[in-house]
Order: sequence, then structure tokens, then C-alpha cells
Amino acid sequence: MAPTEIAPYGSWASPITSELIVASTIDLGEALLDGEDVYWLESRPQEGGRSVVMRLSPGDEPVEVTPPAPPAGEGAFNVRSRVHEYGGGAYFVADGTVYFSNDGDQRLYRQDPGAAPRPITPEPPRPRGLRYADAVMDRGRRRLVAVREDHRGAGKEPQNTLVEIALDGAPEPRVIVSGGDFYAAPRLSPDGNSLAWIEWRHPNMPWDGCELWLGRFGSDGGIAEKRRVAGGAAESIVQPEWSPDGVLHFVSDRSGWWNLHRWTGEEIEPLYPLDAEFGRPQWGLRRTLFGFLSARHLVASYSKDGLSRLVLLDLRTLSPRPIATPYTDISWLRADARGVYFRGGSPTQFPVIVKLAPDTGEVTVLRRSTLDEPGAYDGYISQPQPIQFPTGGGLCAHGLFYPPGNRDFAAPERELPPLIVISHGGPTGAATATLSWGVQYWTSRGFAVFDVNYGGSSGYGRAYRERLRGKWGVVDVEDCVNGARFLAAAGRVDGKRMAIRGSSAGGYTALCALTFGDAFATGASYYGVSDLEALARDTHKFESRYLDGLIGPYPEASALYRKRSPVNFTERLSVPMALFQGAEDAIVPPQQAEAMAAALEKKGVPCLYLLFNGEQHGFRRADNVKRALDAELHFYSVFLSGAKLRF
Repeated sequence: MAPTEIAPYGSWASPITSELIVASTIDLGEALLDGEDVYWLESRPQEGGRSVVMRLSPGDEPVEVTPPAPPAGEGAFNVRSRVHEYGGGAYFVADGTVYFSNDGDQRLYRQDPGAAPRPITPEPPRPRGLRYADAVMDRGRRRLVAVREDHRGAGKEPQNTLVEIALDGAPEPRVIVSGGDFYAAPRLSPDGNSLAWIEWRHPNMPWDGCELWLGRFGSDGGIAEKRRVAGGAAESIVQPEWSPDGVLHFVSDRSGWWNLHRWTGEEIEPLYPLDAEFGRPQWGLRRTLFGFLSARHLVASYSKDGLSRLVLLDLRTLSPRPIATPYTDISWLRADARGVYFRGGSPTQFPVIVKLAPDTGEVTVLRRSTLDEPGAYDGYISQPQPIQFPTGGGLCAHGLFYPPGNRDFAAPERELPPLIVISHGGPTGAATATLSWGVQYWTSRGFAVFDVNYGGSSGYGRAYRERLRGKWGVVDVEDCVNGARFLAAAGRVDGKRMAIRGSSAGGYTALCALTFGDAFATGASYYGVSDLEALARDTHKFESRYLDGLIGPYPEASALYRKRSPVNFTERLSVPMALFQGAEDAIVPPQQAEAMAAALEKKGVPCLYLLFNGEQHGFRRADNVKRALDAELHFYSVFLSGAKLRF
């Protein structure tokens, strides 16, 4: 059908509204298996961003395990851990009993079938002073082993350890492993005699270098002896897992790529060498990408050229067999004798929790992240186009280009669309091709979108990830600018109407591009960094030395920190920008956005600054997500498209 109306790009009316996005969408993650039951987490913007544990039993419909919210949403359990601030591993299930971290107090709760949750960790002397995550069951000793982050020492750096937690809550948790700055992934061997875990120390982030340790329990339940199995200052370890027959498997990037390995008891054996990534940066705990169908067969997801694939590996012959799936982004993978379970998405499908039969490839959808079927929006959905473009140093970078599309509209002849460049967070994150209303919101209104995987992104090997070492605010900005100009030179977008937006680390990239360059006409930062020195002084423990690798040691490199901080160079600003900030953000505190807004106001540069109460690092409440998105659209309608806004 031909378009019914000619209208400028950026002004098109779209059925993909902010109301649709927040009303129909939930976030799915962290799948677990317990007997015949499948569990996962759902984060619901409609309930103030509350996360709940869901269960699916054979022959039944999904049910909510966590007690439902009262009408006003006050006092409801919210399953979320704040260990490392980014959390992950917020719940665990064993024999139908759910153990979870409650966001309000960060205590660990036990919820037996049919019973109300009850705390099994002590109430800390200060709010959220003791945090727990990534627990595993030690049945023989009737306890959990978990990561704990202790904030009780006022004015001191939190202490991270591995602790034992009695299933009945008595006695109080006891430390069984300590001495490192950070811990993750405690995993108990099938015979219950050994514990594997990951630890690392300042100034490393876990994707820079960490260590895989193996310890044996003594008679008192503590670690009697231990040894380092793999890892080091320049080797990253991800996801240690025991096979059913007691062999320790893990992912290491010792080859330059996160690949599968196993520990024979004497040496490390690579299982499937491949220029692809079987791991992802450990921003959150318990992010799993492989699992065991049996002692002989392992199923893994890996990323190559920005797309996820599945492979079945015979652990005796080490022969791989690809498994075809309709999904290009696979995460939270679990497996057992019944099949493979994961969260999957693709350019034509929103994220779903699925079960896959490895022999036939048959897929059963267990839960959808939206009630809306993409087919209902045929003619409004833009398909991503992988783009490789030249950038600094004779290198190439990557991104996903989404052309504008709306079946009801066409642009005037010879008009080119305005471009919105997205700089992802992390900065070790990566753009994926999974269908997202957040992208289609823009393309269906006549904006082109370019989601850039700049140097420093994951998914392209360690060398690509380390392009950003010492060059944050340089390489990432250069890649975003070069990608935008590449599209403009190719005649695909209007080079005079380009914007850049990003959140967190991506917000910093956006602010740098707007401050230190002239490629973009406007942009938006969501809880982005404007003052690197303030970030180095004020941020939380997990990232307190992150900038050592991205910029340089502080305060020794303080001059470089000032040189790359947009807030120090507002005299260079000549384009309007929008700033969105959570009032309770402990990762990038509100002072960062406030300083930038004050500087812009003083200079007379148009600036929109919105502060959202009750939000942390990442907006979770439906009303706030809607308000920010609508405000950003209006901002672009004034300063980018120049066209009359339509809703």
C-alpha cells in the first residue's frame, strides 16, 4: 500500500508510543531450573520497576512466586541485589524453595512453597549495609554459599567475601573465603567436597583480569586448602561450572577470545577454539552462556560478528554441532536432560524465555516480554543493517543501522532523514539486533538510528575491547563521529541533522562528542558522566579503579582527567542538549548532571534537565520512562528535525 501522506522526516505519527512501550513491556532475565520447573525474573515498569520471581511447572501457566504488590506498590518484595551496585544473581531455587535478595533492605529471604518469605540474614545496622548475591546450595551442610558485600564500616571501602548462610537463618553468616577485593560465581562440585570461585583485585575489572580458584572444604565447612586454576592480571575468566560428573569447566580469554576450557586436575584444556565470544563482561553476576545436557554434552551460546549462535559440543570427542535457532541474541542460558532454556531475541522478535529441543531445534516460547505481536506493526518496524566503517588508526568499527520506516508516510523528494547515533553503556557493552521498541519509537517517526559498537565494545575479541584502554573519551567518540559521517557521505542521512544519545558510559561519550566536536546538532545524556575527577572520587567500589585502565591512575593522571571532562569545557558548547538523571544514582551521582546543566544555563545554551526521584542508575518506573522519552522527542523536534511534532 502506498503511503497516504507526504511529511518531513522526524514528524511522522506512529502507533509506537511511549504509552505502548511502558504499558506492554517487561524485562526478562536470569533463568533457573529446579526439577521440572523453570524460573525467571521479570522486571515490571508498570509496578515501579519491581522485579518478581516467576515459575512455570509442566502443564501449567506461569505463576508469580514473589508475593504480589499492594495496590500502591508500597512494601512489596522487589527481587534485586545491589552487590557491585549492578547486582545479578538475586535469587536461587532448590527443591521448590526460593531464596532471594530484597531490594528494600538487601537481606536474603527464604520462601518455602505456600509460605510467606522470611529473612535468613540479620538486619544490618545501616540500610542495605549487608548485601548478598549469586548463592548456591550446599545440601550436605544445610547452607547456602553466597557473595556478600559488607557496607557496615562507615567511611571505609565495602568488604567483599564468600559466606555461608544457614538455611534457617541461625547462626549468622560466616566468612569462608576472604582477602580479595571482589568475588563472584561460587560453584559447588557435585560431590560437595570442593568449591570453585572467581576473584579479582583493584585496579582490574573482571574483564581485564581475574582468577579462578578451587578450594577443598575442611571438617568445619571452611576452605582447608585452595589453589589458583587459571586467570591472572591479563586473563579474564567467566562462568565456572561443574559438569554432572564433576569436571570443572569455564570460559577464558587467554587466546584473545572468551572460549570454553576445562580443568583436568592437572592442566587446562581448550574445548572449542574459535574467534568468537562465549562470555560477556561481568557487569552483573550469574550471566550464563553454557550448560550441560548431560555429562557428555554441553550446549553453549557464542557471539560472532555481533550475532549469537548455539552449538552442541560432545565432551568426549570435542566435536561441535551447530544448532539452528531463530534468535540472534541469546543470554541467561540453562540446560538439563529435558532441553535448553534461555532468553532469546532477534530483529523480528522481542525478547522471550524459550525452551529449545537440541535434537530437533523445536522452540517453545514460555514467556514474552511484550503482549504486542510485532506482526501487528508491519510497516512500522525497521530492520537493522550491519555496517562496518573505517575509523582512526586505519582500523574499522561496527554498528547497526536502522533506516526510518512508516507505512503511512513518505518524506518529500530528495530529503534525507535526521540521524540519531546511540552510544551504548559499559563502555564494554554492545549493541544487539534484538527488536526493541526503544529503537522503533524513533525510526517509525522518520529518524534513522545508528547503534554503534565502538572500539571497547565486547563481542569482537579482547584486542577490540582493549582499544579503549587509556583512550576513553577519544576512541569511542571518534568511532561514533566517523560512523555518522560515513552514513552521511554515503547519502543515507542528513549530515547537518545528526544527534547522539547514550546512557551511563554512553552518556559520557555523547557529552564528549557534543562538547569537543561539531558533528552533532544536539544530543541527550541519560545519567552520563560529565566530570571524570568527580567520578573517580565519588563512585562505588566496583568501579572505583575502573578509570585507571580507561584514563590513567588517579590522581597521578589528574590533568588528563580534567582534559577529558566535558564539564570543564562548556565554553566550547554551542548545541543544545538534554540531561536525564536518577536522584538515587550511586554510580553516577546527580551532581554530575547538575554541574553540566548549571554550566549550560550560565552560557545560555538551551538545556533540558530532568531529575527523577526514586530512580537509580537506569530508569525502571513506567511514568519516568515515558516522561523522559516524550521529553527527548520534543527536544529533537525543536532542535533537530525542525518539523511540527505529531503524536
